[in-house]
Amino acid sequence: MKRFWLTMLTLGFVIVSSTTIFAADVKFTGSFYAAGMYLDNTSFMTDGEKPSTAFYYQRMRIQAEFIATPALKLITRFDAMERMWGHVRSTVPLVTANDADSAGTRAENENIAWDWAYVNYKSPIGVFDVGYMNYGSTGTIFGNNSMPQARIKYTYIIGPFTINPAISKVAENNRTALAPGVLTTDRDRDVYHLLGVYKWKGGLAGFNVNYYRYADNRTAVTPYTRKYYLFTPYVIAQVGPVALQAEFNYATGKDSYEPPATRQDADIESISGWVDATVDFGMFYAGGSVAYVSGDVDSSDNKVKNVLNGGRDWNPCLIMFNWDRFYWQGALNGWTSTFGTVTTATSDVGIMNNAWFGQIRGGVRPIADLDIMASVSYAEADKLPTGFVKRDYGWEVDVVATYKITSNLSYMVGAGYLFTGDYFVAGKGVTTTPATADVEDNFIVLNKLTLTF
Repeated sequence: MKRFWLTMLTLGFVIVSSTTIFAADVKFTGSFYAAGMYLDNTSFMTDGEKPSTAFYYQRMRIQAEFIATPALKLITRFDAMERMWGHVRSTVPLVTANDADSAGTRAENENIAWDWAYVNYKSPIGVFDVGYMNYGSTGTIFGNNSMPQARIKYTYIIGPFTINPAISKVAENNRTALAPGVLTTDRDRDVYHLLGVYKWKGGLAGFNVNYYRYADNRTAVTPYTRKYYLFTPYVIAQVGPVALQAEFNYATGKDSYEPPATRQDADIESISGWVDATVDFGMFYAGGSVAYVSGDVDSSDNKVKNVLNGGRDWNPCLIMFNWDRFYWQGALNGWTSTFGTVTTATSDVGIMNNAWFGQIRGGVRPIADLDIMASVSYAEADKLPTGFVKRDYGWEVDVVATYKITSNLSYMVGAGYLFTGDYFVAGKGVTTTPATADVEDNFIVLNKLTLTF
């Protein structure tokens, strides 16, 4: 299947693009932000000294399009100077793993990291994109984990319908001259996509099907290959003054174990989804969201229910489920049920997982360039890990104001207060938990200057 689609898409691209071209124009777009963060507590725990943190950080992003003809261009993008002000460069420059949302390492992003470089060709039979480009952002913003990946994508539009087949190379682990003696043939990560979208005046509906074949874990101590389908129907629509968004994700497949593993195969069944609505009354607006991501607390059984998450792109709060806060500050840890040590099981990692989430919000635009929004959010765990006795992650109240200084320059200031839930206490009341184990509330203050061009 992989060879067939790769051959067909590659041959099609070569056939329709075999002409001589010359660069004619260059178009630059991009953004820059500088931000400051104050966080009252670097964990949720009350035991010992948990200091506050305050710092400034920034990022520059430049996209350049080299236009050969109106139908053919090379699209590139890089991030630069993505770092804290005055802080030392990354202390792990030898780490070769890419940053979560980049084609470069964290150390490279602190200097300059190229993320995109791909050909975009509008041929007589459709649009071809070939190279490193955006990946992981289909449908609504919920569940999206945008990042660069090597891809071949085809787009065909007929009337209100759009069809997008694509293949993505997530990881390449074949044996090469650069890794002699490393027997990793057929240990890749590949994804095959088919997206269909129907558009009408005021909205669109889409259905995306992805097939994942992740074989890189065949080299693990307990080797297995993960194969699953992800089905994603979604809708985005404007109905009068109401803006609606809804998305449902269902992953189904199997982890197939190989010798020397002795455990049985595990069935994958993971669900996530959200519904979001905002009503615009002119100067005022109001809305709300409900979201869900299934949890899995037993990694040793034959069920896998935590393949999906809420995504790095979706940041509904300033503290809870906020990837930017996690990326720059780190995890906010809570207690475990064993002698007060900290594990990832009781950490907020910036992405919604194993949770129910609800939010109501409202805003006012007293003048055209000023937007003030306030929200109240609540989240609780879908499943309780062993030893945990409470489901609530907590309540969060956020207030954010954004002022457009010019059409290209805006300034945001926000504050959030989290009434931390007892989920992060874990085994509160269990005899192995220290008597002093408790959690305390937390708050954050942000300000951010953003330039777009």
